[in-house]
Amino acid sequence: MMFLRMQTQWTTSMAGYVGLKYEVLLGSGGLFDLYNVEDRRDVLERLQILEAAALSELRKRSDGKQAN
Repeated sequence: MMFLRMQTQWTTSMAGYVGLKYEVLLGSGGLFDLYNVEDRRDVLERLQILEAAALSELRKRSDGKQAN
């Protein structure tokens, strides 16, 4: 669920997506505080797995568009 809450919080560059903005989670008053997340390490690690998979897919799609 946290991945969905973070869906608009991507850091981008001229090359495309870089990764999620962790300050939105971890900062004072961030999503971890807002949703009273107790096991922050577990949620962060799971989020990083989803982030890596999403970045891999986004790069595949981007590479496919550049090849056309």
